[in-house]
Amino acid sequence: MNAPLRLILFDVDGTLVDSQGSIVSAMTAAFGALSLPVPERADILSIVGLSLPHAMARLAAEQSASVQNSLVEAYKEAYHAQRLEQGAAQSPLYPGALGVLQALHAVPENLLGVATGKSQRGLDALLEVHGLEHYFVTRQVADHHPSKPHPSMIDTARAETGVEAASTVMIGDTSFDMQMAKAAGVAGVGVSWGYHAAESLRDAALVIDSFEQLSPALNDLWN
Repeated sequence: MNAPLRLILFDVDGTLVDSQGSIVSAMTAAFGALSLPVPERADILSIVGLSLPHAMARLAAEQSASVQNSLVEAYKEAYHAQRLEQGAAQSPLYPGALGVLQALHAVPENLLGVATGKSQRGLDALLEVHGLEHYFVTRQVADHHPSKPHPSMIDTARAETGVEAASTVMIGDTSFDMQMAKAAGVAGVGVSWGYHAAESLRDAALVIDSFEQLSPALNDLWN
């Protein structure tokens, strides 16, 4: 009898790659371009994981919708310029990430996917620069879904792959990721090395401190 398929979904920023420097820099450039006070670094990192319009609505709540939209476009321009200039250095992989992706991908029953607040263009560019294009069978991005923590990304990934909720896990560094997993009825694995404090990952089934702990954690969840 064949083993059941398992769907392993990854957040990107703060989970697979350390993009905080580029996010803070692009956000600083966006607010500067409109001559607005730049939010504190901690405030910027607190919105990582949300789709960009939702993130900007939080960071510039006192501004009009028109100004918020201008900030979104200014951020996109700044982030894209950084990507062209820095390449892979813009968002380096966390230690152990590549090895774990390779090991999980090598198991026939495992299907890997992405559920990210990045745009399609941003995700495609990041996967290409790190040579990760062939690892993920489903890629859910902010362009096509409500912002996290709405469960749409996970629901769509499951629909695309045909994997049951009990055989699906969401791995991420923010409370938004864990809330999304809970809303979708799947297990969430929080990672402590990202942009939200580990104690904020209250909806996680468990929290790990390094990529080396991920495979044993998944075995514990499913066995």
